[in-house]
Amino acid sequence: MNERVLLEIPEEMQRLALKYATEAGMSLNAYILETLEQRLEDTYFLKRAEAVMEARELGDDKTYTLEEVVSSLGLDA
Repeated sequence: MNERVLLEIPEEMQRLALKYATEAGMSLNAYILETLEQRLEDTYFLKRAEAVMEARELGDDKTYTLEEVVSSLGLDA
């Protein structure tokens, strides 16, 4: 089920979003939803990448070479 959210944005931002939505052949609502979804995904993946980098710096993870993966999966034969 969808939830309704009311946003107050500066007039210039609304004009710009409407311009981009029109150029993309989308409604303003669809454009804002897509933009928000992309931002949420970007934020999630950035946090995951930062966690991986931190683990690597601390030596808490194990990495494998392509050769090791191929060999462990028995694909080298």
